[in-house]
Amino acid sequence: MSTLYLTHPACLEHSNGPGHPERPDRLRAVEKVLSHELFQPLVRGEPRAAAETDIALAHPVAYISQVRDSAPAEEGDYNHLDPDTAMSVGSWNAALRAVGAGLDAVDAVIAGTAKNAFCAVRPCGHHAESSRAMGFCLFNNIAIAAHYARAKHGAERVAVVDFDVHHGNGTQDIFWKHKDLFFASTHQMPLYPGTGALSERGAHGNIANAPLSPGDDGVHFREAMESRILPALNHFGPDLILISAGFDAHRDDPLANLQLVEQDFAWATRKLCEMADARCRGRVVSMLEGGYNLRALAGSVAVHVRTLMEYGS
Repeated sequence: MSTLYLTHPACLEHSNGPGHPERPDRLRAVEKVLSHELFQPLVRGEPRAAAETDIALAHPVAYISQVRDSAPAEEGDYNHLDPDTAMSVGSWNAALRAVGAGLDAVDAVIAGTAKNAFCAVRPCGHHAESSRAMGFCLFNNIAIAAHYARAKHGAERVAVVDFDVHHGNGTQDIFWKHKDLFFASTHQMPLYPGTGALSERGAHGNIANAPLSPGDDGVHFREAMESRILPALNHFGPDLILISAGFDAHRDDPLANLQLVEQDFAWATRKLCEMADARCRGRVVSMLEGGYNLRALAGSVAVHVRTLMEYGS
């Protein structure tokens, strides 16, 4: 088998406006580093545009219509869904491709045509709650992929592990009452969006948060993963592991204060792939979330994908 890499030019057409940290250059940096000859074995593809019925697996129809109807008609115009989250002319199509990447990746790893997958898409998704856009996110790409794995493929227990520096409040919100969906997160606290305390455990004990303090480095991150996240994930017993792969916990990222380096992300990826090999035939789908220093983002994605490739071969 192999590692599948999914991205689409439409994801470059989404804009939050001039000077916004979540910008198209993020994807250009990822594409540039993954064009290196080391990544030639990747199986590359462009994802489908998701249908609104797919998005409705995690979001109400009225909310989907609100987002669709918020896209401006004129190039250079922006409609804000919250103070940090805007739509441009290209945002709706980008959002459909971002969601579609998760669906195509799930199809591939469950069918066995790929062992694992990385989706380089934007807008990112993990802050989008069931009926609320926030934190640069329109639809919760990874939560939709989890629901799709259950609805389309009969996956019984789907897990999301999120190592973005910001807590994935949207995924937690969508998963809260579902005993067969598991969400685990390491993140900086205090920090936007203010959720992710140890006490937030879900209606069925299906949420595991491991907050980190400003200034914490890879030692603290690895301890949190090994003492809280990985044991809870193993106890859950997933059929499929999804990764919200945010790289803004890097020490050079401008939006937070953790001190991780590239090898910390490689280590976390290795641990999750080992768990997937032990529990769910290696099935891993990773979706890009944050990361706003372009050099740090590119280097972190490179080691993340190289590790996926080691386990995908």
